[in-house]
Amino acid sequence: MSSSDSEVNFQRDIYSVSRLNSEVRSVLEGSFPLLWVAGEISNLARPASGHIYFTLKDPQAQVRCAMFRMKRQLLRFQPENGLKVLIRARVGLYEGRGEFQLVAEHMEPAGEGNLQQAFDALKLKLQQEGLFDSTHKKTLPLLPKRIGIITSPSGAAVRDVLSVLQRRLPAVPVLIYPVVVQGEEAPRSILNALRLAEQRQDCDLLILTRGGGSLEDLMAFNDEAVARAIHALTIPLISAVGHEVDFTIADFVADRRAPTPSVAAELATPDKQEILDRLNSLQRRISLGTLRHLASNRQTLQALGKRLERMHPDMRLQQRQQYLDELAMRLLRSIRSQMEQGKGRTGLLTSRLHAVIPIHRINQQRELFNGLKRRLLLAVDSRLRIKRQGLGLAIGKLDTLSPLATLHRGYSITRLLPERNVLRDTSQAKTGDKLETRVSNGSVISTVETTVPL
Repeated sequence: MSSSDSEVNFQRDIYSVSRLNSEVRSVLEGSFPLLWVAGEISNLARPASGHIYFTLKDPQAQVRCAMFRMKRQLLRFQPENGLKVLIRARVGLYEGRGEFQLVAEHMEPAGEGNLQQAFDALKLKLQQEGLFDSTHKKTLPLLPKRIGIITSPSGAAVRDVLSVLQRRLPAVPVLIYPVVVQGEEAPRSILNALRLAEQRQDCDLLILTRGGGSLEDLMAFNDEAVARAIHALTIPLISAVGHEVDFTIADFVADRRAPTPSVAAELATPDKQEILDRLNSLQRRISLGTLRHLASNRQTLQALGKRLERMHPDMRLQQRQQYLDELAMRLLRSIRSQMEQGKGRTGLLTSRLHAVIPIHRINQQRELFNGLKRRLLLAVDSRLRIKRQGLGLAIGKLDTLSPLATLHRGYSITRLLPERNVLRDTSQAKTGDKLETRVSNGSVISTVETTVPL
């Protein structure tokens, strides 16, 4: 057998790295469905692209993860290092580094799934009991005498509500029931405020509100005791919890649900221009009614006059004329009285509107701002003095430790050229090498003639 016959001819299938990574990625992505994976976030990175990259770990292992901008924008919370989360992800491979990774499609804080199940169960229970039925919904007052706001006194929601109320109907007084809106104490705090408002009956409309947040942040408004207290109220209540996409049990039980705190304030009050228009309409109706009444009485007088003309007894005619004169005077007095009362009510409402002009509050806020500005300037000056003192001490310590100070005391530093390595031993230098000797005010360039070891 010849050597050519013994040779085995075959074509080698040689993979490039990119081809290998591409095919491994296809195998991984085709072998796994979308997975739910729980773990703790670490090594979180937020580049300018808007994507986020992080490591998901448990006590025994970790895996690299990526979440791209379009999916990240849908998150209702801010991912942070150390946060335990549940992600829905597909398995993949980052071909550029040959690195196994998960591409996250959805993320939620660990435990939120249990909260959602509890929310759905309570919602179904209360719905079956009829707490959400429209037959239990109370009508909101057209013009509330006093509005109660149940919320955190330091949150953005109360500022939004007060701003809208001030703009739409500043004459209506507002009573704030301060409560805790998040955490373990929040349900009891809200429950106590609802009971207090019901007991005092000093408001004819309530607004229950807070800003947006995660499902866990809003759990105080998904409390069963709070829901039953809202249902038991005799005072109408508007629920404005979270953003437009947020729904809580309180929203379903309340008499009205508003998507935002500002909308709740608009639902609670008519616009002052609408009131003025209504007053003008009533005034026009009174005027028209008076004119019709006068016309009717005039027709009656004319009919009576014709009847008197047919009655010849002078005495009876005089008595009837006197009686008619009295009726006319009483009618005019009544008309004048009604018109004066209408003018008085109009003047009273006008005075109340002028009394709530916001210039006084603006002046108070301006004085408060100026005071805070002075305090801020004093605090900044004090802080700068302390920092300058600290800087002076640091400069002094730096001068003491500086190598230049050592050179000023008569020492020098010798380096081998051209590499500029510091000469620490005579064995490093050879005859003919060039040296640079650094002293306090410059450098000396020299050539090695001989070395003399100690």
